[in-house]
Amino acid sequence: MNEAKSFSIAKELVMEAFQCVKVNKGSQGIDNVSLQQFEEKLEDNLYKLWNRMSSGCYFPKPYKMVMIPKSNGKLRQLSIPTVEDRIAQMVAKLTIEPTIDPIFHPDSYGYRPNKSAHQALAMTRQRCWRYPWVIDLDIQGFFDNLDHALLMKAVKHHVKEKWVILYIERWIKTPIPNPDRTASPTVPTKGIAQGGVISPLLANLFLHIALDSWLRKEFPNNPFERYADDVIVHTQTEEEAIRLLEEISKRLKKCNLTLNLEKTKIVYCKQAGRDKDYPHIQFDFLGYTFRPRGAKTKQGIMFLSFLPAISHKAIQHIQEKVRSWKVRTRTLLPLTALAQYWNPIVRGWIQYYGKFYASALHKVKNILDRMLIKWVQTKYKSVRSSFKKANRLIQLIRNQNPILFVHWTIK
Repeated sequence: MNEAKSFSIAKELVMEAFQCVKVNKGSQGIDNVSLQQFEEKLEDNLYKLWNRMSSGCYFPKPYKMVMIPKSNGKLRQLSIPTVEDRIAQMVAKLTIEPTIDPIFHPDSYGYRPNKSAHQALAMTRQRCWRYPWVIDLDIQGFFDNLDHALLMKAVKHHVKEKWVILYIERWIKTPIPNPDRTASPTVPTKGIAQGGVISPLLANLFLHIALDSWLRKEFPNNPFERYADDVIVHTQTEEEAIRLLEEISKRLKKCNLTLNLEKTKIVYCKQAGRDKDYPHIQFDFLGYTFRPRGAKTKQGIMFLSFLPAISHKAIQHIQEKVRSWKVRTRTLLPLTALAQYWNPIVRGWIQYYGKFYASALHKVKNILDRMLIKWVQTKYKSVRSSFKKANRLIQLIRNQNPILFVHWTIK
């Protein structure tokens, strides 16, 4: 005879949630239990989690706080839930996402089924050709400042499952350890964890109401693209952009959010036929820089277009990543082993940043080739003092095996 439970949660759903978490991988939380360790007693661990969630007595553990570097040199705080809590959040996400996601605006692209950053970039490119002006919005510390009361109001309006509402409220109020670990964890009064499984869905729900639906209703002639809290809005004139930016600022203040005025800007999409002088003629979006670039017609005629290509910040990040590999210290390895080590990573870069204006990836190619040349100079005395000789050796190897390194396929 089955025990009576407060909430009806299928055991199969908990198993499905675990499989999703396993695919996504991720590090251990504050309890130092890894995915592998959790899986050693999988059936027992999942049963305990299901039992507590079904009984209403599930309480999440505090987050593990990790500081990760941002592109501007500052640090961003990432909140890592335990494996168990990631599974619990995934159970809730799998339950409510099928009914919540369809209400979202079609131009919300972040962390949604069948939506991607490339789709957002393609639509942005297309609209920059049609609309001369762009508002590049930057919301000040969105994940850190998201209002709990307004979020829960939205959740209660759109979520029918009482157990999901209960646990979302517990997750957003999960204690955050103090960085110095000398004081007790603090209970947050605003913000949601960057790193939580359900956080992107909650962020999309909040911004759907705070921004997307409002823009569609009040400014239907101004299309936009949003990926999480990165937002681009299009206008036909500078005056229209100025007025709309003021209205957006007012709207966000009503939702207890503010714009970062240092990063928010109005941009002129300069291209052939648009010759106005303006201080801002480029913006960054999803790792790409949109700016005036040379393009060719089908007949081979050059003209100026407003196009995206890998951003300078993304190239800097790649360069730092490549340096962290410390290739010059790996001279005991054969060249094939180096290729096996970095090809999967580089292939991911090419697939993402090579989607638009792929020729800009030559800078990445040069970074990787220079690293190979340094490796050759360290490994072989005959070319140690000559960059040219080392470069010729690399070119010889490339001619013999042109697909050894995936970046050699960049044209």
